[in-house]
Order: sequence, then C-alpha cells, then structure tokens
Amino acid sequence: MSALARWCYRRRLVVAFLWLGMLIGLAALSQGAGSAYNNSFSLPNTESTRALNLLKSSFPAQAGDSDTVVWHVKTGSVRDSATKTRMTGTLDKISKLSEVSDVTSPYDPQGAAQISKDGRTAYAQVNFAKVQQDLDKSDIQRVIDTAEAARTDGLQVELGGQAIQSTEQTPPATSELVGVVAAAVVLFLAFGSLFAMLLPILTAVAGVGTAILATGLLSHATTIGEIAPTLSALIGLGVGIDYALFIVTRHRKGLQSGLDVQESLVRAVNTSGRAVLFAGGTVCIALLGMFVLQTKFLNGVAVASALTVALTVLAAVTLLPALLGLLGTRVLGRRARRRLAEGEPLPENATSGPWARWAALVQRRPRVLSLVALVVMVVLTLPVFSLRLGSSDAGNNPASTTTRKAYDLLADGFGPGFNGPLQLVAEAPTAADKAALTKLSAQLKNVEGVASVAAPPIRQGSTVGIVQVVPTTSPQDKQTSDLIDHLRDKVIPAAEKGTTLKVHVGGSTAIFNDFATVLTGKLPLFIAVIVILGGLLLLLAFRSLLIPAVAAVMNLLAAGASFGVLIAVFQWGWGSDALGLGRAGPVEAFLPVMMISILFGLSMDYQVFLVSRMHEEWVHTKDNARAVRVGQVETARVITAAAAIMVCVFIAFVFGGERTIAEFGIGLASAVALDAFILRTILVPASMHLFGKANWWLPAWLDRRMPHLSVDPPDEPLPSPSSDSPAPEPEPSTRPLTPSRTVRWWRPYSSAASTGSPPATARVMCVVRSP
Repeated sequence: MSALARWCYRRRLVVAFLWLGMLIGLAALSQGAGSAYNNSFSLPNTESTRALNLLKSSFPAQAGDSDTVVWHVKTGSVRDSATKTRMTGTLDKISKLSEVSDVTSPYDPQGAAQISKDGRTAYAQVNFAKVQQDLDKSDIQRVIDTAEAARTDGLQVELGGQAIQSTEQTPPATSELVGVVAAAVVLFLAFGSLFAMLLPILTAVAGVGTAILATGLLSHATTIGEIAPTLSALIGLGVGIDYALFIVTRHRKGLQSGLDVQESLVRAVNTSGRAVLFAGGTVCIALLGMFVLQTKFLNGVAVASALTVALTVLAAVTLLPALLGLLGTRVLGRRARRRLAEGEPLPENATSGPWARWAALVQRRPRVLSLVALVVMVVLTLPVFSLRLGSSDAGNNPASTTTRKAYDLLADGFGPGFNGPLQLVAEAPTAADKAALTKLSAQLKNVEGVASVAAPPIRQGSTVGIVQVVPTTSPQDKQTSDLIDHLRDKVIPAAEKGTTLKVHVGGSTAIFNDFATVLTGKLPLFIAVIVILGGLLLLLAFRSLLIPAVAAVMNLLAAGASFGVLIAVFQWGWGSDALGLGRAGPVEAFLPVMMISILFGLSMDYQVFLVSRMHEEWVHTKDNARAVRVGQVETARVITAAAAIMVCVFIAFVFGGERTIAEFGIGLASAVALDAFILRTILVPASMHLFGKANWWLPAWLDRRMPHLSVDPPDEPLPSPSSDSPAPEPEPSTRPLTPSRTVRWWRPYSSAASTGSPPATARVMCVVRSP
C-alpha cells in the first residue's frame, strides 16, 4: 500500500487524467451501445412457472404481458354512444400496434363482464405478444399515448399492468442529488474545509459513475434488473464517501502532526487505506453471497452492486491520494494551516474531548451500558417475528401515476381483487378431466375469498383449459396469499382426485407469492454463508476467535433491528402514508436477502475500522483496556460522522416516490444509525472490556496453520532504548537551516505520563524551525 500511495502521489496528474479518461470512454461506449436491463427472473419447479410455461406452449397470445386500459365517466354511462364510439376507435388503433396480440373490448360479447355494475367504469384487456421484460419500451409507450389521446373533460382514461408500470420507473436523480448535498453539509461541519468536503464526494461520484456506466454495458452480457443502477448508486455513494472520509481524516491528522504531504499520504493509505481495502472486500463478499440463492435477477443485482463497491474502493486508494497530493495542505482549514506555519503541530492522538470522556464511561460501566444497548436492539428486533414477504401492488404507486389511477378505478368499480386475478391453467387430456375442471370451476364460486370465476370452454382439440379467479382482496393482502395456498393444498387436490387432471395456479400474483416462498426457504442458508465468510475474514485479520463471533452477533442485531423498523413503517403502516409511500403491505420479497448482504458488509466496515485500531494498540501494549479505549476514542468521531453521511444519503432515496427504493432507504438508514451510535460506540467496546484479554485469544496450533492477512501496516523499526542509558541523539542535518526549513527526527517516548496507563513505546516527532 505504501508503494501504491507513493506512485499515485508522484504521478497525481496522470492518475487524475486516467480516471477522467475512463469516465469519458465508458460514457462514449454507453452512449453508443445503450443498456439492456432485464427484470426477468426464473423460479424453477414452482407452480406459477409451470402454469406460465403451459400457457406459452398452448396459448402464445395469452402468455405475454396482460395490461388494462380503464376508462371512467363522471356522468352518464360508458355505454353512451359518444363514449362507446370514442373508446371503440381507440381500442381498434391499439390492436393494430406493434407487439399487441389481442384486445378484449367490453363492447364485445366476450367482454360484457368488463363494465361495472353502475355502468360508469369499464376496462379493456390488452395482451402483448411478449412478457414485460422482453418488450421494447417504445412499443409500450405507443399504447399509452394512443389510450391517453382519448381523454376528454368528462372521460378519464388510465392504464395499468406490469408493462405500463415499467415505463414509470425512472432513476431518482433528485434523491441522489439531495443525498450528496446532505453529505456535503456533514463533511463541511466535520472538516471545516471546502476542499476536504469536496474530495470524498468527488471520489465517490467517480467510483459510482464509472460503475453505473460499466453496469449498463455489462447488462448486454448478463441479466441485470432495472433496479440495479439505483441500488448501486445508493450503496456506492454511501460507502464511497465513507471510505474517502476515513483516509482523508487520517491524512489530516498526519499533516496536523507536522508530517509533510507525501509522508502523511503514505501513512494514511498504509493504515486507513488497508482498512478500506479489507472493508470493501467484505462488502463485495457479502453481496456476492446472493449467488447461493440461484436467482438470475438477484445475481445481476449482486454483480452490479459488488462492482460499484470495488470501483469506489479503487477510487479511494488511487484517485483520492492523487487529489490530496494536488491540494497539499489546503485539505486543512485556514486555522490549522496557520498553526502549522507558526510551528505548532497538533498531536496525532486525541486524549481529551467528549469521545474520550464517553470511552472512559464505557470502560467504567460496561455491564449497565451493554445491557441498556442490548435491550434497545432486542425491542426493535421483535417485529421481525411478524415479517410477511410479498410484492406491493400498484395501489402503493405515487398517486399521480396512471397505474395508481387505473388501480383505484378498477378497485372501486369491480373490487380490490380485480387488480390481481389468479390464472388456473389446467391439463385436461381426457373427457373425464374436462368434466372435473368444469366441476372445479363451479365449486370455486363458493370458496371463501373468491369474488368471481370465469371459465371459457376448452377449445375443440385442445387439452389445456384456463380458469380466471378474482379474489375478494387486493394482490398484496395476506388473505390473497392464504387463498392461493388454500387452492393449492385443498381445493385443487380434491378436484384432481381420481382423474389425470393437473391444475396449476399462476398469474402475476401467484408468481410473486412463489418468489417470496422460494427466497424465504433459502434465507437461512444465505445468512449462514455470509456470516461464516465474514467471520473467516475477521479471524484471519485479527487472529482472534472472539472478535468474529462478536461481530456476527452485532451484525445480526443490526439487521434484525433495521427490519423491525422496516416492518413497522411499511408492513404495519406506521407513517408510510404520511411519507407518500402508500398503505400498509408486505415487505418486498427480494429485499431481505439484498438488505442483509448490504448490511453485513456495512456493519463489517465499522467493525474493521474500530477493531483494527484496537488491534494496533493491543499489538504494541498488550493492554486490553487501553487498546479498547484508544481504539474507541480515535475512531468514534469518524465512524459517527461516516454514519451520519450514510443516513443522509439513504434517507434521501425515501423521497423519490418509489416504494421499493424507499424500503431500502429506510432499512439501510436505520441499520447504519443503530450500528454506529449504539453497537460500535456502546455494545462492542463494552463487551470487549468485559471479555478482557480473551478478545485476542487464538489457539497456538491454529495460529501456526492460518495464513497471515493483516489489516494493520507492518511495523517500522523503532529505536530500542536502554533503561540505563540515554537515547542516542539524532544525526544533525547537513543542509543549512533557512527560514521555514524543518528538521524532523523521532525519539522514544513513554505514554504513561499522559494517559495514566502502563508505559508504551511510541514515536514522537520533534520539529525544529530556524528563526
């Protein structure tokens, strides 16, 4: 790391132009190639997938995405001649558009049930030739434009469905900007320097920008969902600013202690830079742990997010030292530069101040404080036992969107379940099977939770039939999930008994229900994998059995507490309406695995930065109490500042109007806040005080067999003072002293006098300036 830092410093202009060239080159390639984001995900061996595959083979026209055009009149009826003529002409135009396979009008005999009882709302079903993820957005947009052209003052026309909704998903650029501005304010308050504020932001933006452009190109080679760039920006901005913050803070301390720019930079990268490299690696491993779920959709998001983290780490250890080298001492505030010019360097280690007093309190009262912190985390974790996974429906979309308006019109006119009908796709090869299917259709009308049933007759010569079941509840309601399970477990098996009839429950609602079931089943394995991998890394880094175990417990507590907050806001609805994020509903099915991977990575960051400083002190003093106290004092300020920045960035994404992104924002913001302000400043140091020297214990046989992976930089040789002889005087400089000329040397120094702890050899820099 020292060699890398020196190379970046000496060739700082080259490094800066290399990054600029990489950004411009990727932007040019992206402009030419575009992106190929794909929201498809496969769920092998699930009923909904079997139903979809059966539809594709037997009814290709109905296997594509099915969306709706909904219209509502303020007065009169949709059957009035003027409305009927206008909408019939519009539907004829839509039926002739590219990728539209069929349009079922309520004015045709087969669509007579598509007019509400009060006659003021009607809908047409638009079947696309392909599923949503395979459709070109320009084809979808032509359908939207054609339908919306029919609007008049007395005629409201809206559109709903998965394909229509995909055109409304735009990256929340405003949210990103708000997050960056909030982070800038925190950085300025922390550093008091405009340049020190800008550098972490520039570094993070360079890493994130490069990653998003590269992800767009990568989407041509692998399946990456449309949500990936937004999530990558959310994660990358948070960790990128934090990583740069740690290095800038260490560099500023070096400058304030009297080191020249190059030496301070080398030390910062060789200490905090190593921790950044290790922390970034743990985040990437946690993200790539999603591969154990074997879901293409999540694999793509994992690759995009891990690539973003890797590039932000690269920017922190290459671009940042180059920019710091260009700035020189201007990374310090004016007051600090003036003190240095007057020959008053500041001490590197803080021995007083609020964090020092807090660390002393934690050392004196570890049992009481750890108990209080543990109670808070456990109470916040309790809602996890009521977690319900699923998919929020269009009823939670922003009120201004056409999909939300279409959802509300259909719910008012036909009932909430009309927005998520179930498709029962049946294999009926014999006459007896067809008769059993007809009987099942009649029985379904009497099943609790079923609002209506439509079963068109099986075509002549076909062996596949379709029954559409409309629930009485909305797609995201728990009762709808219970109805799916009831049909699969009891109603359908009873109808199939004694026949060769095979009925599969499908449709978009069933697909998302199966997705939640699959991910819930694999969640324990996923958590075990990332906990074990993270623990092994900490074991190698700190040569301790207890530290990885404590880290695993803390990470699980942070994840559990953040999910408790998430459940209260979104599943219980405590404030979701006030935030404009819709009513109470399930937590998105894929959110737990993604959030847990991100949270484990972020929690590991703080654990590494905190414990690496404690470990560094332990190696030199073998005093656990001192190591824990010094590590807490010297990292608490920067960890809490970094957490405040992350919270600002994450919370900013809540106001983008997209419920899924808002869930990530609130979940990650609460996790980071709890992790930094409760776990890392109270529970971790308190528990380490209680465990004492056991924190650093490792069996000798295991230590000998393990490879060495150290977060700490290699020790520099120190003079070995004799107890009965004075330390040797340094060699005088052969160069003449001139104004502002500084001569530096190191002398052994005992820290006992200033800390009250057992003496520890340290290095004190003496600065002599000529008059």
